[in-house]
This record gives sequence, structure tokens and C-alpha cells, in this order.
Amino acid sequence: MRTSFRRRSPEPQPKQGQQKHLERPSAQEIYEQVQNNARQELGRSSLSLAISGFAGGIFMGLSALGNAIAVAMLTPAGASPSNNALFIGKMFYPLGFIVVILGRSQLFTENTLYPVALVLAEKNHFWNTMRLWGVVLPFNVLGALAFAALATLTHALPGPPLQALAHLGVEAAGHPASTIFWSGVMGGWIIATVAWLVSGSHSISGSVMIIWMLAFVVGLGNFAHSIATAGEVFAPILIGTAPWSTFPHWFVPAVLGNICGGVGMVTLLEYGQVVVGGDAEAEAIPAPDKPEQKREEKSESVAA
Repeated sequence: MRTSFRRRSPEPQPKQGQQKHLERPSAQEIYEQVQNNARQELGRSSLSLAISGFAGGIFMGLSALGNAIAVAMLTPAGASPSNNALFIGKMFYPLGFIVVILGRSQLFTENTLYPVALVLAEKNHFWNTMRLWGVVLPFNVLGALAFAALATLTHALPGPPLQALAHLGVEAAGHPASTIFWSGVMGGWIIATVAWLVSGSHSISGSVMIIWMLAFVVGLGNFAHSIATAGEVFAPILIGTAPWSTFPHWFVPAVLGNICGGVGMVTLLEYGQVVVGGDAEAEAIPAPDKPEQKREEKSESVAA
């Protein structure tokens, strides 16, 4: 008597351009993607990095701009912004991060992850990383200054949003250096985490959600970000309500905090998880065979 059995239907092959691996990536796979990103960025010329960094600084102005416009629209003339207005304004804070990260412009705080992760594995990239930092950071700042000049020295921005933008800058810079530093640690930690998670994301929509949720927390906590907040801090300086000394008083501890948060709380920990902790050599425990699979294998052996 002929034994009948059911063969497994062949799995559909992914079409060209579709992603083949949609399962959750391992920490090792994300780390490898981070290293690949770093190699691409370190391979760019200083001129390319400068232009990209300048563009990134300008685009980050969207965070300050969206925040200021929303706060101005929700605040009556002559009144202080309410908590509800400030909360809604912070919902637009991730705009600059979304544009810069997805558009692949240079952002200094992202580079506390990518090249540093590569340097930890391959020490010969150290000086090239210093070159990248030395170009991207000042051109990010120049881009933020260009945004602030456009917003304050022209008639592009109406009075109430301009006043709200300047108010945000005064609030950001009006803290002791130690407070700004630890606030910068928090901001650097969160944005470096964004860069890590985006490297493991499979889709644009997923990346947008990751960036929006975590950058929203940065804005909601008023954590110092050396580039996103720079446009706000420049605003009261350019309209003459704050001295130029305000910027270095805020900027230096903010940058140091961002570096410590990004490198210390993300890059070193992920390096420890993948390399020191042995995740790169770890093998998955094989899953037990399903009953249906056993029956199919048994039927195939009988037919043979």
C-alpha cells in the first residue's frame, strides 16, 4: 500500500530589493553594522564632512524651530508658556533629529558611537576619528549659528515665535556648568542609543518611531544637546539679550557631557556586551523540532 504524505511547500523567495532577514538582529550584528557605518564616514574627505556637518547643524534648527512655533501659538501674548504649551512644543523637538539621521547628515553626537565603536576594535582608526570630530563639531556649530542668524536677523520668523526661541535659549543656558554637564550626559546617552537602535532597524518607519520617541524624551527633559540646543542658545545672543560669553559657558560642559554619555554609557557598554562579554562567539540554542516537522520527516523516510 502506498503511504501518502504531505510535503512542505517551498518558502517564497524574497524579491529583489526586499529584506531577507527580518528577525531581531543580535547585538553582534548591530555592532557590525555600526562598524560598517563608521568605515563609510571615516572614508569621506574633510571637505565632504565639513559640508555635511554644516548641513546637519542647519537641519537641527528644525528642532528649535518647531518647538518655538508651537509654544508661541499656544501662549497668549504677554503670558508665560504653560506646561501644556511646553509639552506640546517638545513633541516637535525630534524633527531635526529625524531629518539629520535619516538624511545621513553629520551629527556630532552620533559620532560618539560609530567611529568610537570601530576604534575599540581597530585602534588604527583613532586619528582618523579625531579628524572626523575636529571637522564635524565646529561645522555643526556653524550650521546652528547660520540657522539662528536666519531666524533672528531676518524677518523670516514672526515676533512671538522669535521671542519663544530666545526664551528657550535663555532657559537652556541659565544653569551652572555642572548641571549642564550632567544634563549633557543624559542627552548624549539617549542620542547615542538612538544611533545604535537605528543601526538595527529594518525599516524607515521603524527608524522614525525610534528617533521620535527617544528624542522626545531629550526635549521633554530639557537635556543639553550640543547641536540641537545650540540654535536656541545663539538666538538671545544674536538679538542682544545675552552676551557672547553665554555660548561657551553652555557649550563646553554640554559637549563634554554628550561625549561622556555617548561613549561611556552606550559605546563602551555595547562593546563590552559584544566583545568582552562574548556575544560574538555565542551560538543560539537549537529549537526543539515541532510535532508537525517530525511527522513530515517520518513520512518522507517511509516513502523513501
